Amino acid sequence: LALFYAIPRRDTNETAHRLLDQFGSLDRVLSAPEQELEKVEGVGQGAAVLLRLMGSIGDRARRPGREEKIGAYFLRLLDGQRTEQLYQLCVDAKGKVLSCRMLSQGQSDMTVLSLRQVVENALLSGASGVFLGHNHPSGVALPSQQDLLVTRQIQEALSPLNIRLADHVVVADSDYVSMAESGLLAR
Repeated sequence: LALFYAIPRRDTNETAHRLLDQFGSLDRVLSAPEQELEKVEGVGQGAAVLLRLMGSIGDRARRPGREEKIGAYFLRLLDGQRTEQLYQLCVDAKGKVLSCRMLSQGQSDMTVLSLRQVVENALLSGASGVFLGHNHPSGVALPSQQDLLVTRQIQEALSPLNIRLADHVVVADSDYVSMAESGLLAR
């Protein structure tokens, strides 16, 4: 429907399917660079700008407000997801949100993470701090041994760069566990 406003008087259904086939998900379509979007048949500059704008607006709308606790933010962001998803929220020294990106999306029981991607996102954002949040579709918000191991690896990768891993939140159903509040983050 949004494509129809950028590409009037044409059936945009095929173009929408080509975008999803090319990028794999709506989230990736909305975060793709305009130049990459324009490479898809049927997508011109106007449609590419509209899609990027929609992605930017969505990112801003999902960012936590200053009064919102980070656990509640990730709970809202990951509500209803059936596959495990991992997000990285980068903040400056004052706690202002600089970026929020999905790092990975996996099967219902695991997700693959690139430490390099975490570090690159933090550096490109100019972050002083990083929050991670992921869900357990199984319905249990307790961090697994794998969650703890990956969290330590991320902490060790960010530490030499003077970037603090502020928290890693695990969400399940209507509950969450903050590793920082639970004393599970190494200091």
